[in-house]
Amino acid sequence: MTETQKRFDKSAYIETYGCQMNVADSALMTDVLETAGFRMTEELTEASLILLNTCAIREKAEERVQSRLQQLTQLKRVRPDLVLGVTGCMPKHLGKELLDRLPKVDLFIGPDSYRHLPRLVEEAQEKPTLSLRLDDEDYSDLSPVSIEGIHAFVPIMRGCDRFCTFCVVPLTRGREKSLALRDVVRQVEDAVAKGVRAVTLLGQTVNSWHHGEDRFVDLLRAVSDIDGLARIRFTSPHPVQFGEDVFALIAERENLCPHIHLPVQSGSTRILDSMKRGHTREEFLELVELIRRHLPDVGLTTDIIVGYPGETDEDFDETLSLVERSQFDSAFMFRYSPRSGTQAYRKLRDLEIPDDVSGARLSRLIELQESISVQRFARWEGREVRVLVEGPSRRNPRNAVGKSDDGKTVILPGGPEAGDLVDVRIEKTTSHTMMAFGIEEKNAEPATEVMEV
Repeated sequence: MTETQKRFDKSAYIETYGCQMNVADSALMTDVLETAGFRMTEELTEASLILLNTCAIREKAEERVQSRLQQLTQLKRVRPDLVLGVTGCMPKHLGKELLDRLPKVDLFIGPDSYRHLPRLVEEAQEKPTLSLRLDDEDYSDLSPVSIEGIHAFVPIMRGCDRFCTFCVVPLTRGREKSLALRDVVRQVEDAVAKGVRAVTLLGQTVNSWHHGEDRFVDLLRAVSDIDGLARIRFTSPHPVQFGEDVFALIAERENLCPHIHLPVQSGSTRILDSMKRGHTREEFLELVELIRRHLPDVGLTTDIIVGYPGETDEDFDETLSLVERSQFDSAFMFRYSPRSGTQAYRKLRDLEIPDDVSGARLSRLIELQESISVQRFARWEGREVRVLVEGPSRRNPRNAVGKSDDGKTVILPGGPEAGDLVDVRIEKTTSHTMMAFGIEEKNAEPATEVMEV
């Protein structure tokens, strides 16, 4: 082995794209690789193994990854020992088609193959290697928890059974597999022992979690009993999976955050039916009312797709009116992205909406939601909120940044340490951020920066 080969031997670099579940999967792969003797690095030039952990939820996400992989294949000209791999949803979605597009990529791994990563890397040193099958893998005995500062992201389930017509998740991640309650509690306790103060429980339809006789509300109760845990959130739930007992428990437990991300996707019952969402417009609005009866100051956010195949102007107007009635604090808003393999792709391609139409609709929706967000955030001006401090602000280290219990970013005067819970009075708001006076610094100037969220 040459000195150059020794330098690159068993060092790994992971680049992550997509949702927080992908971030947790990267943490899982890091644990598997380190156990096998790999040294993780943040420098491409030091790595003998480069993995791109990918998302397939939208076409642009796949295009971005393919462009990045084409750049990285140039490294193999000067480093023939380099193993370049792509993991996650994208290789599972595109399969051998991706190998044809990127013949210089060595390794293609789906979400249920991470346990076998060291062996697959060895195989990829000899020939292109694919491992894309889906099975009952839940990684319950490994460490899939991603820790970012004082915050841990804990996958409690994998896969999805909903089969919404626009979504590739059941195709790329398989059917639902829930971890046992004891395994989730153990993972959260381990994170708290490492200094974590807040956790987010992750799942594609997180509130459908169940294991034996245990249901989602039982899991929330057990996690909220863990000493030292200041904040607990979960994402992303499905509207039809909620029971009222979850909202009652959140209202009862101080560390269960009144922050619910509630994807609606469309305000038209006709489109919701075509999407196979399992609920009507009216049922969604009734759920919003139920949540607010238990949690009057809830931070309510959502996902919305515009331009779904067959969406008429009337359907889009129904979405606008639902947004008006629901008064979301914020929303993730997207144009429909055709995904091969989905039912919408197979059966509704003749009904796809022209880009200029869907683009105009998206602009109108964003404008409406921004105006609502301004009002929702402004409600907090002059009120006191409790903030879990995350650390110094990136834009002004003299300030601190944290989250209110309903999920809003708060800028406050510096001094508190990461992990501190502090009460502050909100002085000024934007559509994305709240700025505060410290309780002990009421005569100070308020922070004036805006955080990107």
